[in-house]
Amino acid sequence: MDDKEVILRFEKELWSRGYRFVAGVDEAGRGPLAGPVVAAAVIFPRNVNPFLFKDSKKLKEKERRELFYRILDEAVSVGIGFADSLEVDSLNIYRATLLAVRRALSDLSVVPDFLITDYLRLDGFKDKSLVLVKGDERSFSCACASVVAKVARDFIMEKLSEVFPGYGFEKHKGYPTKAHLLAIDSFGITPVHRRSFGRVKGKREKGGENSFPVSPQERLLYYKEKLQELLRRD
Repeated sequence: MDDKEVILRFEKELWSRGYRFVAGVDEAGRGPLAGPVVAAAVIFPRNVNPFLFKDSKKLKEKERRELFYRILDEAVSVGIGFADSLEVDSLNIYRATLLAVRRALSDLSVVPDFLITDYLRLDGFKDKSLVLVKGDERSFSCACASVVAKVARDFIMEKLSEVFPGYGFEKHKGYPTKAHLLAIDSFGITPVHRRSFGRVKGKREKGGENSFPVSPQERLLYYKEKLQELLRRD
């Protein structure tokens, strides 16, 4: 089989079994010390011609952004969901990730009848999901969901860098780089840092006033508003 046959083999098998809306699901942002975790769900038509054959993390930022818009153009539906750092702290990162996934599925314009996930198990889809190790390298739909989730999260972190200057969110996207850890030690932690994470726990709070929303619900609205800026393709 050529690359196009290989990357679509799971979708084709499910389509042949009568499943019409097969959604690839993936997430971005489990490891960072700050910001939301973001999930995406992508459904393609049966006649899709694959155009992505590698993990999104192996792509350059410009390539991911171009693919993001191509995915939006060619997919039947794309759903994006967030779970805020407050929800990460209250639920734990795994449960918050599943919450983001459920929100991504709810954001789809059609109801999926089968899921292909990058090693995520969801209640309600026990018998209608294919859980793949390295799904973003083995399934076209999963690979595209990975791109959508990462591009959306990176954009949100760039916007958060404007709210919390000096932390370098636009560069490291909240991951525990040397520069990020130094900024935490120098300035304290922001409202979007994950206080349950070991490298953040116990760190002093950033002083001064900040108008960033204090509830998860308000923060989700903020993320969705910023996402609309990305979707406008300015």
